[in-house]
Amino acid sequence: MYKSTFKAIEEFMLKEMKDSAHDYLHIYRVTNQAMEIALEYPEANNEIVLASSLLHDIGREAQYRNPDICHAKIGGEMAYDFLISIGWGSEDAPHVKECIQAHRYRVENPPKTIEAKILFDSDKLDSTGAIGIARTLNYGGIMNEPLYTIDENMIVHEGNCDSPESFIKEYNFKLIKLYDSFYTEKAKNIAEKRKDISMQFYNTLMSEIKIGNIRRFLD
Repeated sequence: MYKSTFKAIEEFMLKEMKDSAHDYLHIYRVTNQAMEIALEYPEANNEIVLASSLLHDIGREAQYRNPDICHAKIGGEMAYDFLISIGWGSEDAPHVKECIQAHRYRVENPPKTIEAKILFDSDKLDSTGAIGIARTLNYGGIMNEPLYTIDENMIVHEGNCDSPESFIKEYNFKLIKLYDSFYTEKAKNIAEKRKDISMQFYNTLMSEIKIGNIRRFLD
């Protein structure tokens, strides 16, 4: 990719990124990781990987304003329109759109091409290990979600579908399941090395918040 093209895409991305949990630093981490993984796959189109990685979260602001909007879907459309506007062709721009629209952790639209799988894996790696814990806590703060919630007996909700939103629910409902969702071997290996850090944090946190029911002190 020409430096001028990279600069144009980067500037467009920076203008759109306003979410501190999915900020430009997240974009750079995902992009660097994606390009590292792409080295293992000579058949991958590096320009598609680079462009889709840089642009994969540009729909976040739209989703934040309207939670009914899927940031991946609208982000793919925004990326397509932008790339067409700077002269990308009718094959590459739709490919980037496809990669972005398939990067979200949802089963109904799994990534199909190697470029889409690389983006998916790179984005999910940024939700693993210590960085994943930190980003989840940061995002929970932005959304005004508590660290954990309790039931009427002061038992901590550990994250079933019906429990209120919290970090503990996000960990059990999504974060711990990420480690089995990668497509590329390189990403699987990286994630496996990070898994112990995540589990150790969660287990330690649970041991510290399960301090019993205060009603036991009552007469």
